[in-house]
Amino acid sequence: MITTVQALTPKTRRTTELLLVVVAVGLTLMAWVSVDAGVRGAVPAELFTVGGGLLALAVGFHLVLRWKAAYADPLLLPIATLLNGLGLVMIHRIDLSAGRPNTSGFAVNQLIYTGIAVVLAAALIIWLRDHRLLRRYSYTAMAVGLGLLLMPLLPVIGNEELGSRIWIRIGPMSFQPGELAKIVLTVFFAGYLVQTRDVLSIAGRKVLGFTFPRARDLGPILIAWMLSIAVLVFERDLGSSLLFFGLFVAMLYVATERVGWIAVGLLLFAAGAYVAWLLFGHVQQRVALWLDPFSQTSMETSDQLAKGLMGMGTGGLFGTGLGQGRPYLTAFPDSDFIFASFGEEIGLFGVFALLMLFALFVERGVRTALGVRDGFGKLLAIGLAFSVALQVFVVIGGVTRVIPLTGLTTPFMSRGGSALLANWMLMAILLRVSDQARRPEPVEDPVARAAAASADTQVVRLP
Repeated sequence: MITTVQALTPKTRRTTELLLVVVAVGLTLMAWVSVDAGVRGAVPAELFTVGGGLLALAVGFHLVLRWKAAYADPLLLPIATLLNGLGLVMIHRIDLSAGRPNTSGFAVNQLIYTGIAVVLAAALIIWLRDHRLLRRYSYTAMAVGLGLLLMPLLPVIGNEELGSRIWIRIGPMSFQPGELAKIVLTVFFAGYLVQTRDVLSIAGRKVLGFTFPRARDLGPILIAWMLSIAVLVFERDLGSSLLFFGLFVAMLYVATERVGWIAVGLLLFAAGAYVAWLLFGHVQQRVALWLDPFSQTSMETSDQLAKGLMGMGTGGLFGTGLGQGRPYLTAFPDSDFIFASFGEEIGLFGVFALLMLFALFVERGVRTALGVRDGFGKLLAIGLAFSVALQVFVVIGGVTRVIPLTGLTTPFMSRGGSALLANWMLMAILLRVSDQARRPEPVEDPVARAAAASADTQVVRLP
């Protein structure tokens, strides 16, 4: 009896990805029809135009993956397509309630932004042949990230909106550079921590069961802390401040496996937030709205949190139905409070399904980090995945009154080109890392290796 052992070649799962993309676009079209049926009682005329455009973008990105990243994760693209499509549906629903025509509504602009984001993400996949190339530009990424964070403070192009100075405006176009800064700084954090994790892992004093780092090693986290506080103070952006500092602390913990770094990070952020609350009126206002959003003072100052909570309460378990609620009564129902809008119209079960999509997206990122073979790739993938998780927590925690409102947007869903572009590019980098993680290692032929070794051998005759 002869037994033959063959190495199993991992499947690319690209066909599975294509089928899931078609299902995601189909669910988006069903939701679009439901909205128009609930609001206007008719099937939308632009259904096939929107569906065809979204399907063409997703399939085009899929073909790029077949060409340049055949072993990339097969679930990330369908999840992003579905979240993006459902965001388009809700923006369209708010357009209908505001009387904006289909040809000039925000949903059309969002579809254009989606096209630009998908094209740039596909170009990133083609250009970035190996994620390890990014490690060469770690300190360049630091400089670019700091530059992006400081751009809104410039006197000419910096623009303040709704109390936060996080935008730049050049002519009729506006952009939020902090959305791209989170990706660039993640590249820097990954490159820096790969080089210094051995030093940062050295244990210091043990207090209350926690092993804290040495005082001489606190420099990196203190710099990140001061940067986050500067963003909070000068740009009045609590969300970005929490995102950047939380991202660095999480990656620091993954690199060193020291719980003490988390404790130090929490203490530093709590101290910085408390000092900011003492010194700045806008922080005190956010905290007051969080503690009692239904008070007379809070309702006169800003009633959006209270209306968002009432809308989600109206939705109950199953929601009022797409197009049959009143999410437009809340301020920013298609951007900051888009999750509350969904909570009203699809109910608790529906938003739990949305949360499962985000959780699955983050899980695929963590799986990629576990599977990739190099340390830089592990930290890069875990950082990108955690940035999505932290952003979702901050956004949903704000609209559900778990934490104060921050002004961040829901990934892939909220209206706005800056966040949409950044999230698609984040996913492109994750896909590139996952391609390296799932790609089988080349099997070396021992016969060819022996032949090559004999060919390189030189015979030297001694006199």
